[in-house]
Amino acid sequence: MEYCNCFESPWPADELLMKYQYISDFFIALAYFSIPLEIIYFVKKSAVFPYRWVLVQFGAFIVLCGATHLINLWTFTMHTRTVAVVMTTAKVLTAVVSCATALLLVHIIPDLLSVKTRELFLKNKAAELDREMGLIRTQEETGRHVRMLTHEIRSTLDRHTILKTTLVELGRTLGLEECALWMPTRTGLELNLSYTLRHQNPVGLTVPIQLPVINQVFKTSRAVKISPISPVARLRPAGQYMPGEVVAVRVPLLHLSNFQIHDWPELSTKRYALMVLMLPSDSARQWHGHELELVEVVADQVAVALSHAAILEESMRARDLLMEQNVALDLARREAETAVRARNDFLAVMNHEMGTPIHATIALSSLLQETELSTEQRLMVETILKSSNLLATLINDVLDLSRLEDGSLQLEIETFNLHSLFREVLNLIKPIAAVKKLYVMLNLSPDLIEHAVGDEKRLMQVLLNVVGNAIKFTKEGGISVLASVAKPDSLRDPRAPDFFPTHSDNHFYLRVESQPLAVKNSGGSGLGLAICKRFVNLMEGHIWIESEGLGRGSTVIFIVKLGIPARLNESKLPFLHKGPGNQVKLIFSGLKVVVMDDNSVGRTVTKGLLVHLGCDVLAVSSGDECVRAVSYEHKAVFLDVSMAAVDSFEVAVRIREKFSKRSDRPFIVALTGNTDRMIKENCRKVGMDGVILKPVLVDKMRSVLSDLLEHGYLVESQ
Repeated sequence: MEYCNCFESPWPADELLMKYQYISDFFIALAYFSIPLEIIYFVKKSAVFPYRWVLVQFGAFIVLCGATHLINLWTFTMHTRTVAVVMTTAKVLTAVVSCATALLLVHIIPDLLSVKTRELFLKNKAAELDREMGLIRTQEETGRHVRMLTHEIRSTLDRHTILKTTLVELGRTLGLEECALWMPTRTGLELNLSYTLRHQNPVGLTVPIQLPVINQVFKTSRAVKISPISPVARLRPAGQYMPGEVVAVRVPLLHLSNFQIHDWPELSTKRYALMVLMLPSDSARQWHGHELELVEVVADQVAVALSHAAILEESMRARDLLMEQNVALDLARREAETAVRARNDFLAVMNHEMGTPIHATIALSSLLQETELSTEQRLMVETILKSSNLLATLINDVLDLSRLEDGSLQLEIETFNLHSLFREVLNLIKPIAAVKKLYVMLNLSPDLIEHAVGDEKRLMQVLLNVVGNAIKFTKEGGISVLASVAKPDSLRDPRAPDFFPTHSDNHFYLRVESQPLAVKNSGGSGLGLAICKRFVNLMEGHIWIESEGLGRGSTVIFIVKLGIPARLNESKLPFLHKGPGNQVKLIFSGLKVVVMDDNSVGRTVTKGLLVHLGCDVLAVSSGDECVRAVSYEHKAVFLDVSMAAVDSFEVAVRIREKFSKRSDRPFIVALTGNTDRMIKENCRKVGMDGVILKPVLVDKMRSVLSDLLEHGYLVESQ
């Protein structure tokens, strides 16, 4: 049976192979020529590729390969020698370019590999930056939590609120299962469970402070991971669970000894509380570094907040104590002021009630001296006058002591006869010494000037007190009084470090020694020396006592500063019209005056003095009566400003208002037994023309009237 080949090829087999090669070379050439176009497109689009010249060379290699395949199309048929030459040239060039490309790739591959290395390095750097950014974000988150916690913790200054807020905020921020605070006890030997977050354990448990785990935490300021089964970490009831990680951190209790918080220990060294924080049980969660940092920062902030709270508590206690002290001091001040007012009122009443009869005695004695008396009578009147003056001085001593205590006493500086002062003191003391059969000797140094400038009255009070005390404590013998000018080298005394004498041509220091000349005497210094010391200090001096041994008496020595008059023979002369008594009476004869005094004795005495001087006197006892009685005919009005029931200053104002012209108004003169300068100041403020200090003698009243008629005012307070 014969088969029929229906699909017999029209070309021979060899020719068919050639056709396939021909088609293949065509498509290979087409592909080779398209690749350079794609490379050119890539180079144009790529701005960072570093090997463009390699691509150009590789493109040339491909083009040549494509050219050889394209030229090879003409070799499948009969071809000329030219085709063969072109074909050979193309293949040679292709071989050269391919070899050069291969050699270049040997050098390029390491560079390409290094680029890969840098790429890996950059990837690692990028990963590291990602981790750092994550850490920064974590730190920012931690910082945000810290600020939030700090704000919550320090929003109050109550320490209980601070500690409770700390546990609550830490538990919420860190997702804690439990958080607790162990505080030191009063003894400092134990830690007491004071605050818990979940209240799973009763507050009040104690553990010894010397536990190793506690010492481990207290030795560092960092948060420390501790065992969940340690005594301070057993904060949950027992159960079948895997405990979470636990950390502990110390909380400094700053300077407790300075704050003295009432229910915390007063410790001289730094002590710590212990904060324990526990992650949830049965979880794989662990503590991260930023969480531990958060715990450490919060512990420090709690310490600062507790210190501020402690300071506030202490300052609040100090404020309350200060308020109590202020209330007590204010009460004491009021009581003291009440006592001072009561004392001053008592002294004023005593001075007025006791001074009035004494002043009357002195004034009447001076009137008796103006009459015709026998020698014996005149001596008795002079003794009465001196004794009354001494008694008035003693009464004034009490008032002066009260003014010395409140610092209102001031010296009355004037020129006086120093020698006469000593002789007057001697005359006043002699009658007292004669009662005890003692003698008194006065020795004035030749260098002692006759006149001096100072407070004559206070100096006399000091002398009377010093000599009077010497007589009081001397049983027999006598008293020696020596007065001299203190030598510069004897002024400084180590017993008086606060006494600093100064030297000048305008003053000198008077030294007075009062020494008992006795075989027997009793001890004691007398209360009067306390007054003397204050007077002497007021006169910039110094007083002390030198003992001569037991039973031999003591010498009282004082030094006071006195001024030197411009002329040593200058004396203080009263503004009097010297002359016979009847001539004086003629000067004041018919002079109409008004006397206001609510005390009948004082009113009578003042009236008697003025009548004795020839005045026409109207005596009244009340202010209204005085204002009504004063008229244009009266030349002077004498107002007693010590009256309790009458405001003499108001009376003076009303008298001034009654007369529109100054020339029509009578002179207004105050009478007072008070030496306080405020009295004189008040008299000046209401427009009085002068002040007369009681007791008033005839000569003083004569001088007052002379001043008023001659000058229109008192030259100085009499």
